Amino acid sequence: MAVDFFFQRAFICAMSRQSWETNALDAATSFFQSWYYHLPNYALAVLMYAAIGRFFLSLFVDPNWNNFIWRGFVAVSDPAVKLVRAITPDAVPPPVVIIFTVLWLIAARVLLFFEFARWGLAPRVF
Repeated sequence: MAVDFFFQRAFICAMSRQSWETNALDAATSFFQSWYYHLPNYALAVLMYAAIGRFFLSLFVDPNWNNFIWRGFVAVSDPAVKLVRAITPDAVPPPVVIIFTVLWLIAARVLLFFEFARWGLAPRVF
């Protein structure tokens, strides 16, 4: 996949007669040019990865464990988990609700990208 990306980029640079350096997009430029996309995407990513960490840690520890890592995962992911719990039937156990939370957050990130792309506001690679 990375090799294909390298050759596609090299081909585009050769066809447009631009140098590799002028066509390069560094991280700072990408962020500041499309900050309106990156900030909500980052917030959704933080919620998603906190929910994933909470799920895997919940397999090994008690839900009332008083460790700072556990409390951090719970504090960060709890708003999203409570929102999903509100729309999920009560028969679903809490670990499955966390998995549903991760799936909803993935769907939200994909939807965010496609909506920004539809309006022409998604970040460009080249």
